[in-house]
Amino acid sequence: MEKKMAVYECRQLHCLALKIARDSNVFVGTAMIDVYAKSNMIDDSCRVFYHLPEKSSVTWSSMVSGYVQNDLHEEALVLILKSQQMDLEWTKFTLSAALSACTALAATIEGTQLHSVVVRTGFDLDIFVVAALTDLYAKCGHIKEAWHVFSVMEEKNIVMWNVMIAGFSRHARCLETMILFEKMKNMDISPNEVTYVSVLSACSHAGLVECGRYYFKLMTEDDKLQPNVLHYSCMVDVLGRSGFIDEAWELIENMPFAPTASIWGSLLSSCRTHGNLQLAKVAAEHLFEIEPENAGNHVLLSNLYAARKQWEEVAVMRKHLKDNGVKKEKGKSWIEVRDRVYVFVVGEYNHPMISEIYLKLEDIRKEMKKLAYKTRSDCDHHDVAEEQKEELLGQHSEKLAFAFGLISLPPGVSIRINKNIRVCGDCHTFLKLASKISGREIIVRDVKRFHHFCGGLCSCKDFW
Repeated sequence: MEKKMAVYECRQLHCLALKIARDSNVFVGTAMIDVYAKSNMIDDSCRVFYHLPEKSSVTWSSMVSGYVQNDLHEEALVLILKSQQMDLEWTKFTLSAALSACTALAATIEGTQLHSVVVRTGFDLDIFVVAALTDLYAKCGHIKEAWHVFSVMEEKNIVMWNVMIAGFSRHARCLETMILFEKMKNMDISPNEVTYVSVLSACSHAGLVECGRYYFKLMTEDDKLQPNVLHYSCMVDVLGRSGFIDEAWELIENMPFAPTASIWGSLLSSCRTHGNLQLAKVAAEHLFEIEPENAGNHVLLSNLYAARKQWEEVAVMRKHLKDNGVKKEKGKSWIEVRDRVYVFVVGEYNHPMISEIYLKLEDIRKEMKKLAYKTRSDCDHHDVAEEQKEELLGQHSEKLAFAFGLISLPPGVSIRINKNIRVCGDCHTFLKLASKISGREIIVRDVKRFHHFCGGLCSCKDFW
C-alpha cells in the first residue's frame, strides 16, 4: 500500500513539475528517477533520465543504481561506460552500483578494471565501496583477492565482516568462516542475523552438524537474536544434508511460523540425497502449492523416483510439468576466454570448435579410465540403456566448457566456469579427476556454491 501511495504521489509531483515547467530541473528529475526506480518502474526512470537536458553525477548515479535495483545489470554497465566517455566524476554510489552489476554478471574483467578506478579515485578508503569490491571478488571466485581487499581495510563495519564471512562460507572455507566469526566477536562487533545465515550455511556445506546446533543455540542465548526463516532453512539443511531427516522434520513441525519454499526445498533436497521418498512427497506437495512454476522441485522428486526405477511415476511427473506449462531449465555453462564469454548448453553442437572439444573430452576420459573412473549412470534419470546414459552425461555443459578451457587457455591457468543449475554427481566426480589429470585448478560456480577442484579433490568435500 505504501509503495502504491509513493508511486501515486510521484506521478502527481511529476505532473506538477510538467505543469510549472520544472520537469527539466536536474534536482527534480534526479528525485523522480530515484522514486520510480525504487518502485520498480524503471521505464519511467529512463524516460525522465533521457529527457533531462542537464545531468549531474548524482543523476547518472541514480540511474545506474536504478538499473541494478531492477536487475538490469548489463544496462547499468552500458550506462557506466557512457558516463565515463563524458568524463563525469565518479561517486561512491556510482562505483558501488557498478561493482554490484559486475558481481551479478560475474564480470571479473570489468570488475578488476573498476578496482583500479577505486584506487585511482581514492575510494579504496570508503567502507561501502570496499565492501562491494570484496563481495565482487568473493562471488566471482577470487576468494584470495577478496581476502586481500578485506585485510588491508583498517576500519571495518558489520557489512564488511558479513561480506567476507559470507565469501568464505560460499567457497566452503568453513574453518575460515568460524575463525573470522570469532575474531569479529573478539573485536566487540556483534554478529547480526545476516552473519548467522553465513555461519550456519558453512556448517551445512561442511557436514558439521554439532557446530550447526551450537551456533543456532548461540544465536538466541548469547546474541539474543530471534531466528528467522533463513536460519531455520539453514538448520533444516544442516540436519538433512547429514542424514538427520527425522530431526529436520521435527524442527519444521515446531517452527514458530509456517515453513517457506526455502525450508521445504532444503528438506526435499535432503530426502533425495538420502532416499527418503515418504517425506520427499510431503515436501514436494507443499512446494507444488507454494511455487507451482518452479520446475526444479518436480525434477528433484522425479529423480528420486528414477533412482528407484519407478518409471511410471517419473512419467506422471513429466506429464504434470507439461500439462501445467512448467518448463525445465536447460543446463548451461559459460567460461571467459580472452575477454570474451563462451556459453555452452547440454548437448551443444553449434560451437565452431565442437569437434575438437568432444575429441578432447574423449582423451580425458581415456586417462580417467586408468584411474578407475566409471560414469555415474545413476545421475541420468532417463529410462534408457546404460550406453545412452553415458552418452547423455558426457554432453553436460560444464564438461564442454572445461574441455574448451583446456584447449583455449594457456598452460597452468585456472579454468573458471559458471553454471546456471546444480552440478550433477557425475560431473563433480569428472571434474575432480580432471583437475588431477590436467594439473589445473578448476573453479565452478553453480547455483548453490563454489567448487574448487584441485589435485583430484573438491573444496566442498563432496557435501553440496
